[in-house]
Amino acid sequence: MKLSIERGPLLKAVAQAQSVVERRNTIPILANVLIEAEGNTVQFRATDLDIEVVDKAAAQVERAGAVTVSAVMLHEIVRKLPDGALVTLTDDSSAGRLVVQAGRSHFNLATLPKEDFPVMASSEYASNFSAPASVLRRLFDKSKFAISNEETRYYLNGVYLHVADGDGGRVLRCVATDGHRLARIDADLPEGAAEMPGVIVPRKTVAELRKLLEDDEMKIAVSVSETKIRFATPDITLTSKVIDGTFPDYTRVIPQGNTRRMEVDAAEFARAVDRVATVSSERSRAVKLSLDEDRLVLSVNAPDSGAAEEELAVAYGDERLEIGFNAKYLLEIASQVDRENAVFLFNSSGDPTLMREGNDMTAVYVVMPMRV
Repeated sequence: MKLSIERGPLLKAVAQAQSVVERRNTIPILANVLIEAEGNTVQFRATDLDIEVVDKAAAQVERAGAVTVSAVMLHEIVRKLPDGALVTLTDDSSAGRLVVQAGRSHFNLATLPKEDFPVMASSEYASNFSAPASVLRRLFDKSKFAISNEETRYYLNGVYLHVADGDGGRVLRCVATDGHRLARIDADLPEGAAEMPGVIVPRKTVAELRKLLEDDEMKIAVSVSETKIRFATPDITLTSKVIDGTFPDYTRVIPQGNTRRMEVDAAEFARAVDRVATVSSERSRAVKLSLDEDRLVLSVNAPDSGAAEEELAVAYGDERLEIGFNAKYLLEIASQVDRENAVFLFNSSGDPTLMREGNDMTAVYVVMPMRV
Protein backbone atom coordinates (compact mmCIF):
# COMPACT_ATOMS: atom_id res chain seq x y z
CA MET A 1 0.00 0.00 0.00
CA LYS A 2 1.20 3.50 -0.84
CA LEU A 3 -0.78 6.72 -0.70
CA SER A 4 -0.44 10.49 -0.32
CA ILE A 5 -2.91 12.61 1.60
CA GLU A 6 -3.05 16.16 2.95
CA ARG A 7 -2.45 16.60 6.68
CA GLY A 8 -5.87 18.27 7.34
CA PRO A 9 -8.19 15.43 6.23
CA LEU A 10 -5.74 12.85 7.60
CA LEU A 11 -5.72 14.47 11.05
CA LYS A 12 -9.53 14.67 11.14
CA ALA A 13 -9.89 10.99 10.22
CA VAL A 14 -7.20 9.73 12.59
CA ALA A 15 -8.50 11.90 15.48
CA GLN A 16 -11.94 10.29 15.18
CA ALA A 17 -10.36 6.81 15.07
CA GLN A 18 -8.02 7.24 18.04
CA SER A 19 -10.78 8.56 20.30
CA VAL A 20 -12.73 5.28 19.90
CA VAL A 21 -9.67 3.18 20.74
CA GLU A 22 -9.36 2.22 24.43
CA ARG A 23 -6.06 3.35 25.98
CA ARG A 24 -5.60 0.13 27.99
CA ASN A 25 -6.06 -2.99 25.91
CA THR A 26 -5.52 -6.66 26.58
CA ILE A 27 -5.93 -7.28 22.83
CA PRO A 28 -3.08 -5.45 21.03
CA ILE A 29 -4.89 -5.16 17.65
CA LEU A 30 -7.63 -3.05 19.30
CA ALA A 31 -5.07 -0.27 19.85
CA ASN A 32 -4.63 -0.05 16.07
CA VAL A 33 -6.44 1.69 13.25
CA LEU A 34 -7.07 -0.29 10.05
CA ILE A 35 -6.06 1.80 7.02
CA GLU A 36 -7.59 0.60 3.73
CA ALA A 37 -6.64 2.34 0.48
CA GLU A 38 -8.38 1.75 -2.83
CA GLY A 39 -9.28 3.85 -5.91
CA ASN A 40 -8.95 7.47 -4.81
CA THR A 41 -10.08 7.06 -1.20
CA VAL A 42 -8.60 5.79 2.02
CA GLN A 43 -10.65 4.69 5.00
CA PHE A 44 -9.65 4.51 8.63
CA ARG A 45 -11.46 1.96 10.79
CA ALA A 46 -11.19 1.72 14.59
CA THR A 47 -13.14 -0.30 17.17
CA ASP A 48 -13.31 -1.20 20.85
CA LEU A 49 -15.66 -4.14 20.00
CA ASP A 50 -18.68 -2.09 21.16
CA ILE A 51 -18.27 0.91 18.83
CA GLU A 52 -16.83 0.99 15.34
CA VAL A 53 -16.03 4.16 13.43
CA VAL A 54 -15.10 4.29 9.73
CA ASP A 55 -13.83 7.57 8.31
CA LYS A 56 -13.29 8.05 4.56
CA ALA A 57 -10.98 10.65 3.02
CA ALA A 58 -9.80 11.47 -0.51
CA ALA A 59 -6.22 10.45 -1.24
CA GLN A 60 -3.83 9.75 -4.13
CA VAL A 61 -3.50 5.99 -3.96
CA GLU A 62 -0.45 4.62 -5.80
CA ARG A 63 -0.78 1.07 -4.53
CA ALA A 64 -4.01 -0.26 -3.03
CA GLY A 65 -3.77 -2.26 0.17
CA ALA A 66 -4.47 -2.35 3.89
CA VAL A 67 -2.43 -2.13 7.08
CA THR A 68 -3.01 -1.65 10.82
CA VAL A 69 -0.94 0.70 12.96
CA SER A 70 -1.17 2.27 16.44
CA ALA A 71 -4.01 4.82 16.30
CA VAL A 72 -2.68 6.99 19.13
CA MET A 73 0.88 7.03 17.75
CA LEU A 74 -0.25 7.92 14.22
CA HIS A 75 -2.52 10.67 15.60
CA GLU A 76 0.33 12.17 17.63
CA ILE A 77 2.64 12.19 14.62
CA VAL A 78 0.10 13.77 12.26
CA ARG A 79 -0.92 16.32 14.90
CA LYS A 80 2.68 17.54 15.19
CA LEU A 81 3.26 17.87 11.44
CA PRO A 82 3.09 21.38 9.93
CA ASP A 83 -0.19 22.67 8.46
CA GLY A 84 -0.66 21.93 4.77
CA ALA A 85 1.96 19.14 4.71
CA LEU A 86 1.51 16.33 2.19
CA VAL A 87 1.83 13.02 4.06
CA THR A 88 2.90 9.80 2.35
CA LEU A 89 2.03 6.45 3.94
CA THR A 90 3.89 3.40 2.62
CA ASP A 91 3.40 -0.14 3.89
CA ASP A 92 6.61 -2.17 4.05
CA SER A 93 4.94 -5.54 4.68
CA SER A 94 8.14 -7.58 4.59
CA ALA A 95 9.54 -5.56 7.52
CA GLY A 96 6.16 -5.22 9.24
CA ARG A 97 6.45 -1.44 9.19
CA LEU A 98 4.46 1.58 7.99
CA VAL A 99 6.61 4.45 6.73
CA VAL A 100 5.15 7.92 7.33
CA GLN A 101 6.83 10.76 5.43
CA ALA A 102 6.12 14.49 5.31
CA GLY A 103 8.75 16.91 4.03
CA ARG A 104 11.94 16.08 5.93
CA SER A 105 10.13 14.10 8.64
CA HIS A 106 10.34 10.33 8.41
CA PHE A 107 8.75 7.78 10.78
CA ASN A 108 8.81 4.00 10.89
CA LEU A 109 5.86 2.45 12.76
CA ALA A 110 5.28 -1.16 13.76
CA THR A 111 2.23 -2.81 12.16
CA LEU A 112 0.05 -5.81 13.01
CA PRO A 113 -1.56 -8.18 10.46
CA LYS A 114 -4.73 -6.68 8.94
CA GLU A 115 -6.36 -10.14 9.04
CA ASP A 116 -6.45 -9.96 12.85
CA PHE A 117 -8.48 -6.74 12.87
CA PRO A 118 -12.06 -7.35 14.08
CA VAL A 119 -14.73 -5.89 11.80
CA MET A 120 -18.15 -5.41 13.40
CA ALA A 121 -20.72 -7.72 11.84
CA SER A 122 -23.31 -5.74 9.94
CA SER A 123 -26.81 -6.44 11.14
CA GLU A 124 -30.22 -6.08 9.58
CA TYR A 125 -31.64 -2.76 10.67
CA ALA A 126 -35.35 -2.69 11.49
CA SER A 127 -35.63 1.04 10.89
CA ASN A 128 -33.81 3.48 8.60
CA PHE A 129 -34.42 7.21 8.51
CA SER A 130 -32.52 10.47 8.20
CA ALA A 131 -32.55 13.53 10.42
CA PRO A 132 -30.75 16.90 10.33
CA ALA A 133 -27.56 17.01 12.40
CA SER A 134 -28.93 20.00 14.36
CA VAL A 135 -32.00 17.99 15.50
CA LEU A 136 -29.95 15.00 16.69
CA ARG A 137 -27.42 17.30 18.34
CA ARG A 138 -30.16 19.03 20.37
CA LEU A 139 -31.71 15.68 21.40
CA PHE A 140 -28.45 14.21 22.69
CA ASP A 141 -26.74 17.39 23.96
CA LYS A 142 -29.64 18.42 26.16
CA SER A 143 -30.14 14.96 27.67
CA LYS A 144 -26.63 13.55 28.13
CA PHE A 145 -25.82 15.48 31.34
CA ALA A 146 -28.35 13.29 33.21
CA ILE A 147 -26.74 9.95 32.20
CA SER A 148 -25.95 7.86 35.29
CA ASN A 149 -22.36 6.91 36.22
CA GLU A 150 -23.47 3.99 38.39
CA GLU A 151 -22.19 0.81 36.81
CA THR A 152 -24.66 -1.34 38.77
CA ARG A 153 -27.60 0.38 37.06
CA TYR A 154 -26.05 -0.19 33.65
CA TYR A 155 -29.38 0.40 31.87
CA LEU A 156 -29.13 4.08 32.94
CA ASN A 157 -25.60 4.47 31.48
CA GLY A 158 -26.90 5.92 28.23
CA VAL A 159 -29.60 7.94 26.48
CA TYR A 160 -32.91 6.20 25.75
CA LEU A 161 -33.83 7.01 22.12
CA HIS A 162 -37.37 6.01 21.20
CA VAL A 163 -40.65 7.02 19.60
CA ALA A 164 -43.23 8.40 22.04
CA ASP A 165 -46.53 10.27 22.20
CA GLY A 166 -45.91 14.00 22.60
CA ASP A 167 -48.38 16.85 23.01
CA GLY A 168 -48.92 17.25 19.28
CA GLY A 169 -48.61 13.61 18.18
CA ARG A 170 -45.76 11.12 17.77
CA VAL A 171 -42.24 12.40 18.49
CA LEU A 172 -38.64 11.20 18.47
CA ARG A 173 -37.57 11.38 22.11
CA CYS A 174 -34.35 11.17 24.13
CA VAL A 175 -34.50 10.53 27.88
CA ALA A 176 -31.67 10.22 30.41
CA THR A 177 -31.77 9.96 34.19
CA ASP A 178 -29.55 9.01 37.12
CA GLY A 179 -32.32 8.90 39.72
CA HIS A 180 -31.55 12.45 40.94
CA ARG A 181 -32.38 14.35 37.77
CA LEU A 182 -34.03 13.56 34.47
CA ALA A 183 -34.03 15.12 31.00
CA ARG A 184 -36.74 14.47 28.40
CA ILE A 185 -36.20 16.05 24.97
CA ASP A 186 -38.56 15.77 21.97
CA ALA A 187 -38.18 16.43 18.24
CA ASP A 188 -40.51 16.03 15.25
CA LEU A 189 -40.69 12.40 14.18
CA PRO A 190 -38.58 11.94 11.01
CA GLU A 191 -40.15 10.12 8.06
CA GLY A 192 -39.52 6.37 8.33
CA ALA A 193 -38.80 6.39 12.07
CA ALA A 194 -42.28 5.38 13.31
CA GLU A 195 -41.42 1.67 13.64
CA MET A 196 -38.06 2.25 15.32
CA PRO A 197 -37.37 0.00 18.33
CA GLY A 198 -36.47 1.94 21.50
CA VAL A 199 -32.73 1.66 22.24
CA ILE A 200 -30.35 2.83 24.97
CA VAL A 201 -27.36 4.56 23.31
CA PRO A 202 -24.24 4.18 25.53
CA ARG A 203 -22.46 7.22 26.96
CA LYS A 204 -19.28 6.72 24.92
CA THR A 205 -21.30 6.48 21.69
CA VAL A 206 -23.12 9.72 22.56
CA ALA A 207 -19.73 11.43 23.00
CA GLU A 208 -18.37 10.06 19.70
CA LEU A 209 -21.59 10.94 17.87
CA ARG A 210 -21.15 14.61 18.81
CA LYS A 211 -18.25 14.84 16.32
CA LEU A 212 -20.54 13.87 13.43
CA LEU A 213 -23.10 16.54 14.29
CA GLU A 214 -21.09 19.76 13.93
CA ASP A 215 -22.49 20.76 10.52
CA ASP A 216 -26.08 22.06 10.77
CA GLU A 217 -26.72 21.47 7.06
CA MET A 218 -25.72 17.80 7.23
CA LYS A 219 -28.35 15.07 7.05
CA ILE A 220 -27.49 12.06 9.21
CA ALA A 221 -28.65 8.61 8.10
CA VAL A 222 -29.78 6.67 11.19
CA SER A 223 -30.29 2.89 11.23
CA VAL A 224 -31.63 1.10 14.31
CA SER A 225 -32.00 -2.57 15.23
CA GLU A 226 -32.66 -4.26 18.61
CA THR A 227 -28.91 -4.63 19.23
CA LYS A 228 -27.17 -1.91 17.19
CA ILE A 229 -27.46 1.68 16.05
CA ARG A 230 -25.64 3.31 13.15
CA PHE A 231 -25.17 7.00 12.32
CA ALA A 232 -23.71 7.86 8.92
CA THR A 233 -22.63 10.96 7.00
CA PRO A 234 -21.12 10.66 3.49
CA ASP A 235 -17.63 10.44 5.07
CA ILE A 236 -18.09 8.88 8.52
CA THR A 237 -20.02 5.84 9.74
CA LEU A 238 -20.39 5.24 13.46
CA THR A 239 -21.83 1.86 14.46
CA SER A 240 -22.47 0.95 18.08
CA LYS A 241 -23.96 -1.82 20.14
CA VAL A 242 -26.81 -0.58 22.32
CA ILE A 243 -27.16 -1.29 26.04
CA ASP A 244 -28.87 -4.63 26.58
CA GLY A 245 -31.40 -3.69 29.24
CA THR A 246 -34.82 -2.17 29.83
CA PHE A 247 -35.07 1.55 30.49
CA PRO A 248 -37.40 2.25 33.43
CA ASP A 249 -40.83 3.84 33.00
CA TYR A 250 -39.68 7.45 33.28
CA THR A 251 -43.21 8.88 32.86
CA ARG A 252 -43.95 7.96 36.49
CA VAL A 253 -41.18 10.29 37.67
CA ILE A 254 -42.36 13.38 35.78
CA PRO A 255 -44.67 15.30 38.13
CA GLN A 256 -48.06 16.32 36.72
CA GLY A 257 -49.57 18.37 39.55
CA ASN A 258 -46.85 20.97 40.24
CA THR A 259 -48.69 24.31 40.33
CA ARG A 260 -46.31 26.73 42.05
CA ARG A 261 -44.69 28.53 39.14
CA MET A 262 -41.49 30.56 39.20
CA GLU A 263 -40.07 32.25 36.10
CA VAL A 264 -36.50 33.50 36.21
CA ASP A 265 -33.78 34.71 33.82
CA ALA A 266 -31.90 31.44 33.22
CA ALA A 267 -28.40 32.91 32.83
CA GLU A 268 -28.79 35.18 35.87
CA PHE A 269 -30.10 32.26 37.93
CA ALA A 270 -27.17 30.01 36.93
CA ARG A 271 -24.61 32.68 37.81
CA ALA A 272 -26.25 33.35 41.20
CA VAL A 273 -26.33 29.62 42.06
CA ASP A 274 -22.67 29.33 41.06
CA ARG A 275 -21.71 32.29 43.27
CA VAL A 276 -23.47 31.16 46.45
CA ALA A 277 -22.35 27.53 45.97
CA THR A 278 -18.73 28.67 46.26
CA VAL A 279 -18.93 28.33 50.06
CA SER A 280 -20.91 25.07 50.15
CA SER A 281 -19.30 21.88 51.40
CA GLU A 282 -18.11 19.78 48.46
CA ARG A 283 -19.96 16.66 49.55
CA SER A 284 -23.51 17.94 49.49
CA ARG A 285 -23.22 21.30 47.69
CA ALA A 286 -26.72 22.11 48.96
CA VAL A 287 -28.36 25.41 47.95
CA LYS A 288 -31.60 26.58 49.58
CA LEU A 289 -34.21 28.42 47.52
CA SER A 290 -36.57 30.63 49.58
CA LEU A 291 -39.48 31.86 47.50
CA ASP A 292 -41.84 34.68 48.31
CA GLU A 293 -43.89 37.15 46.27
CA ASP A 294 -41.71 37.89 43.16
CA ARG A 295 -38.55 37.31 45.14
CA LEU A 296 -36.07 34.44 45.38
CA VAL A 297 -33.33 34.20 47.98
CA LEU A 298 -30.57 31.67 47.28
CA SER A 299 -28.59 30.71 50.36
CA VAL A 300 -25.90 28.32 51.44
CA ASN A 301 -24.94 27.59 55.04
CA ALA A 302 -21.82 25.48 55.40
CA PRO A 303 -20.69 25.44 59.07
CA ASP A 304 -17.11 24.51 58.09
CA SER A 305 -16.56 27.23 55.53
CA GLY A 306 -19.14 30.00 55.87
CA ALA A 307 -22.46 31.22 54.50
CA ALA A 308 -23.68 33.04 51.40
CA GLU A 309 -26.91 34.62 50.24
CA GLU A 310 -28.12 36.29 47.07
CA GLU A 311 -31.47 37.75 46.12
CA LEU A 312 -33.03 37.59 42.64
CA ALA A 313 -36.14 39.19 41.18
CA VAL A 314 -38.42 36.46 39.82
CA ALA A 315 -42.02 36.06 38.70
CA TYR A 316 -43.70 34.10 41.52
CA GLY A 317 -47.17 34.57 42.93
CA ASP A 318 -47.81 31.48 45.08
CA GLU A 319 -47.42 30.89 48.80
CA ARG A 320 -44.04 30.95 50.49
CA LEU A 321 -41.78 27.95 49.79
CA GLU A 322 -38.36 26.77 50.95
CA ILE A 323 -36.67 23.97 49.03
CA GLY A 324 -33.08 22.68 48.73
CA PHE A 325 -31.16 21.30 45.76
CA ASN A 326 -27.72 20.00 44.89
CA ALA A 327 -26.01 23.05 43.31
CA LYS A 328 -24.35 20.96 40.60
CA TYR A 329 -27.72 19.60 39.41
CA LEU A 330 -29.29 23.07 39.35
CA LEU A 331 -26.37 24.48 37.35
CA GLU A 332 -26.43 21.65 34.81
CA ILE A 333 -30.16 22.02 34.24
CA ALA A 334 -30.03 25.82 34.04
CA SER A 335 -27.21 25.62 31.50
CA GLN A 336 -29.46 23.64 29.12
CA VAL A 337 -31.80 26.60 28.67
CA ASP A 338 -31.38 28.22 25.25
CA ARG A 339 -34.15 30.74 25.78
CA GLU A 340 -34.01 33.68 28.11
CA ASN A 341 -36.30 32.38 30.83
CA ALA A 342 -36.45 29.17 32.81
CA VAL A 343 -39.77 28.11 34.31
CA PHE A 344 -39.69 26.07 37.54
CA LEU A 345 -42.82 24.25 38.71
CA PHE A 346 -42.80 23.22 42.38
CA ASN A 347 -45.19 21.22 44.51
CA SER A 348 -43.69 21.01 47.99
CA SER A 349 -40.21 20.97 49.51
CA GLY A 350 -40.12 17.16 49.38
CA ASP A 351 -41.41 16.60 45.83
CA PRO A 352 -39.57 16.55 42.50
CA THR A 353 -39.40 19.90 40.71
CA LEU A 354 -40.11 20.34 37.01
CA MET A 355 -38.19 22.80 34.83
CA ARG A 356 -38.69 23.83 31.23
CA GLU A 357 -37.60 26.56 28.84
CA GLY A 358 -40.30 29.23 28.81
CA ASN A 359 -43.45 27.66 27.36
CA ASP A 360 -41.50 25.11 25.30
CA MET A 361 -42.84 21.65 26.13
CA THR A 362 -40.27 19.79 23.97
CA ALA A 363 -37.58 20.03 26.68
CA VAL A 364 -38.56 19.02 30.21
CA TYR A 365 -36.24 18.50 33.17
CA VAL A 366 -36.94 17.00 36.59
CA VAL A 367 -34.71 17.45 39.63
CA MET A 368 -35.10 15.84 43.06
CA PRO A 369 -34.85 18.14 46.09
CA MET A 370 -32.47 17.77 49.06
CA ARG A 371 -33.04 18.29 52.74
CA VAL A 372 -31.29 21.52 53.84
